[in-house]
Amino acid sequence: MKIVICGAGQVGWQLARHLSTENNSVTVVDVDGALIRRITDTLDVGGVTGFASHPNILERAGARDADMIIAATYSDEVNMVTCQVAHSVFEVPRKIARIRAQDYLQSEYSDLYRREHLPIDVIISPEREVAEAALRRLKAPAAFDTESFLNGEVELVGITLDEECAVLNTSLRQLSELFSTLTAVVVGVRRDSHLFVPHPNDQLYAGDQVYLTVAQKDIARTYEIFGKRNFTTDRVVIIGGGNVGLFVAQKLEQGDRKVRVKVIERDRKRAEIAADSLNRTMVLHGDGLEAEILEEANISDVGAILAVTDDDKTNLLACSRAKTAGTPLAIALINDPSLSVLMEPLGIDAYINPRATTVSSILRHIRHGSVRKVYSVGDAEAEVIEAQVMGTSPITGELMRDIDWPEGSIVGSIWKNGKLVLPKGDTRVEEGDVLVVFALSHDVPVIEQLFQVSIDFF
Repeated sequence: MKIVICGAGQVGWQLARHLSTENNSVTVVDVDGALIRRITDTLDVGGVTGFASHPNILERAGARDADMIIAATYSDEVNMVTCQVAHSVFEVPRKIARIRAQDYLQSEYSDLYRREHLPIDVIISPEREVAEAALRRLKAPAAFDTESFLNGEVELVGITLDEECAVLNTSLRQLSELFSTLTAVVVGVRRDSHLFVPHPNDQLYAGDQVYLTVAQKDIARTYEIFGKRNFTTDRVVIIGGGNVGLFVAQKLEQGDRKVRVKVIERDRKRAEIAADSLNRTMVLHGDGLEAEILEEANISDVGAILAVTDDDKTNLLACSRAKTAGTPLAIALINDPSLSVLMEPLGIDAYINPRATTVSSILRHIRHGSVRKVYSVGDAEAEVIEAQVMGTSPITGELMRDIDWPEGSIVGSIWKNGKLVLPKGDTRVEEGDVLVVFALSHDVPVIEQLFQVSIDFF
């Protein structure tokens, strides 16, 4: 498949990294020549320097025979025009655009993106993706990462093991025997900054970051077994009243459970906009790093703090100060993944990586055919893939133990005949089954081949 990616920033880089390793022909376009040199020197991709919306630049990038164009520059307008040019001049069949400004995404303007107007097939909103991720974190305070699969029947849950965890130094095989009725599978472990897929004889240790696929009905019991206390948060302070903070506050206001929310925003104009847009939420104008404004927000008496400003250091320090004041749950938005190592020293419970959420959302629309959902784990270290078994798949009719799964992969859950099934060696994979597979990034192409996934849209 021939793909043109417009924008060589963090999102464009990760997309190019993912797609170039999967036998796709990828060309990246960016106005910054230094970014193009960096990406072409590091990845097996082509590069063109210039404005992505200019027809001659797209022509040089190979748009005339491209199967897909992904417009992920920093400018919404450039992304829109790029898709228009790709459609009108080069007849590119599939066009994906990243659009940040919420005014473009109002439901009353949805007709704008029809083929006779602005022909964009898929619109990705990073702010909304990040806000949804934040809401998921708030619903699962005991986890540092979470994502739903199989229409909400299964959760991917990431938890950090403490010294108090009762199942430390116990092999995963023994855990399966001890809790045979628990529909949960340990699919990934990060230890000493290294992510790997565990084997049945592997043990878990304090400090491990463990990823599990868990049946929705067993989440509370799983937390208990792994020594985590889940709790509900009925009072939340949000640092940052921009698009993300405002969207989260609005969703919390609209939720079934009554949550008291306070928003702290440094910019007066933005604070006024947030105050006008919210009904029950108190908006405070001030710096979220100042002790006085945090005290005014009663930070020591809230269940959670969510720091989502556009400055990573502000988010980290605000969360750290809140934890020092006694806030049980602190979640920080971190654009630079290298800063995530500061989470533990600062006592921060979870972080949201905008790049990972955006890349996951775009991959969900690229991985076509039998792939129904994709979630990028960590710094693009692994993917969790939800895929349906097709009749022509090489794994159809095979027992789980007889399938040549890659070393860096594991099946976490199976949806079979309307029921959730715990994967076992004698489980037979049949047409129509839906599997949730955790795979390290280098093994993703092999997983797609096992499902005979096609990303051909035509």
